[in-house]
Amino acid sequence: MRRLLFLLTFGLMGAGILIGLGVWQVQRLSWKQDLLARIDAQIDAAPTSLSAAVDPQFQRYAPVEVTGTFGPDHIRMLASRKTTGAVHRIIRPFDVDGFGPVLIDTGWLPDELAVPSLPDTPLTIVGNLDAPNEADSFTPAPDLDKNLWFARDVPAMADVLDTQPVLIVLRETPEIDLGVTPWPVDTAGIPNDHLQYAITWFSLAAIWVLMTAYFVLRTNRSPR
Repeated sequence: MRRLLFLLTFGLMGAGILIGLGVWQVQRLSWKQDLLARIDAQIDAAPTSLSAAVDPQFQRYAPVEVTGTFGPDHIRMLASRKTTGAVHRIIRPFDVDGFGPVLIDTGWLPDELAVPSLPDTPLTIVGNLDAPNEADSFTPAPDLDKNLWFARDVPAMADVLDTQPVLIVLRETPEIDLGVTPWPVDTAGIPNDHLQYAITWFSLAAIWVLMTAYFVLRTNRSPR
C-alpha cells in the first residue's frame, strides 16, 4: 500500500509540474503573439522624423524618413539568406540633414559582387530604426583589412565609419538604384517557439501519466 501511494503521489506531482509548464508556455505564446503584432504595426506605421524617433528615448523598429547624402565608404557584413545562401549586407554612412551622420543598412548583394559607388547627391529614404544584438563572445572579430564583418555591431561600425551609433534599415528604395536588394526589418527573425514547447511539455505529461498508470497497475497486481 505504501508503494502504491508513493507511485500515485510521485506520478501526480510530476504530471502536475509538466502540465503547469505546458500551460505557462501557452500563456507565453499568447504574450509573444501580441508582442509580434504590436511590432508589426509599429514597423508598418507612417514614418516620422529621426529626431522624434530617438529623442527622448530610442524607439527600436520606429519607421523614419530622412534626407541626406551617402558617404563614400561602406562595410560588408557576411550574412545568409535561406533561398540564396551566403550574401553580404552593405552598411553605409548617411549624413542626415539636421541630425548628422548615421548608419544605413542598405540591403544585401551576392558576396562575389562588388559594391557600387553612389553619387554624392541628396536622397530621401524610408527605413526602420534597429538595434540588433548579433555580436557575442563567439563572433569573430571583423577583418578590417578585407572590410569583412560577421555581425552588426552598431557602436563598432559607427566608430569605423565615423557616424553616430544609430542604425536605419532601408525599407523603401530611394530615387536611385543602390545596387543592392533591400532587406527590411520584419518579425521573422524574432523566435516564437512557445507552441512547440507547450506541445512538448503536454506530451511529456501524457507519457508521465501513462507510465504512472502502468507502474500502479503492475504494483497492484504483484503478489503480496
